[in-house]
Amino acid sequence: MAGASEDRIEKQDRLARVRRDVDGATLVLTSHEAVSWYLEGARTHVSLAGPPVLAVRAETHGDVLFVAANEADRLIAEELLPEDAERVVRVPWWIPPSVAAAERSGVPESQVAAELRAARARMLPAETERYRILGRETAETLTDVLGRVGSDQTERAVAAVVAAEFIARGIDPLVVLVAGADRGAFRHPLPTAGVLGDRAIVVVCGRRDGLIANATRWVGAPVDEEPLLGVERAFLDASVPGARLDEAFAAGTAAYARFGFDADEWQRHHQGGPSGYAGRDPRAAASTVDRLVENQAFAWNPTAPGLKVEDTMLRTAEGWDVLTVDDRWPSVEYEGLRRPVARAYGPR
Repeated sequence: MAGASEDRIEKQDRLARVRRDVDGATLVLTSHEAVSWYLEGARTHVSLAGPPVLAVRAETHGDVLFVAANEADRLIAEELLPEDAERVVRVPWWIPPSVAAAERSGVPESQVAAELRAARARMLPAETERYRILGRETAETLTDVLGRVGSDQTERAVAAVVAAEFIARGIDPLVVLVAGADRGAFRHPLPTAGVLGDRAIVVVCGRRDGLIANATRWVGAPVDEEPLLGVERAFLDASVPGARLDEAFAAGTAAYARFGFDADEWQRHHQGGPSGYAGRDPRAAASTVDRLVENQAFAWNPTAPGLKVEDTMLRTAEGWDVLTVDDRWPSVEYEGLRRPVARAYGPR
């Protein structure tokens, strides 16, 4: 994994700074996002719905990895950096690695959650490159699949093809939502046997190398998307290095009324926020006071009835870099940024 060792050195330094804030105590990392971030994108799951199969104790004299014994050989051969493979402690399958890692004294991850989010917020070179590739392939998958669908297909049939294409590319389909015209009012539409009809939405969260790409696309009848793009732009303009996340959230939610929506529209669905090793890291709200940094990833997703816009983007020194982009998808330019619009159903 090119550049992984160099990124890892910086991550060890960042974790050491977190440890200094807790008097040098050992930190116990147990979540998918923390462990996968620290171990350079190692796949930490077996079941997508299950807990991690390994945990990390970050200690003064080095890291110790507690790994389920029945998973250790595979992880050493296929997932871990060589320096990590040398520090594995095999844990019997009947003992959760998180429990084994916490048996000795140490600070649990939950106690320093905000500090760990800050440690992983600024993307490093190797993980940025992995994220760019994931974002592009996520967008390409949506273009390929949705260019072939028709209004008479079912939501489940479309979801099945999206998930299959993701898996073929080594992307975990964490979320695949599909709603046809009859279900467009639902904000998290799990796919059903209903048909797409005149207009349909597809929402995905795909994970590879620990990183999660989030994107939304529409097919079928066009609508006026410009007002919602204005709301999105308010979120983006406020998401600048040095600002707080709650400030960006307030600026975006206030824009709903300015662009002709109900002033309380933001209360009907979450608005997204920083992204990376968690779908939202964290989900933005009035209570999230994380300080924003350069080279941080975001996936804002303002919504209104029958409308939603969402892409994964990186905030660089030059501005916004859309990661989930495919030039084949129709788009418009809004305030200097190309944004996706609904794609007409293609020939089948």
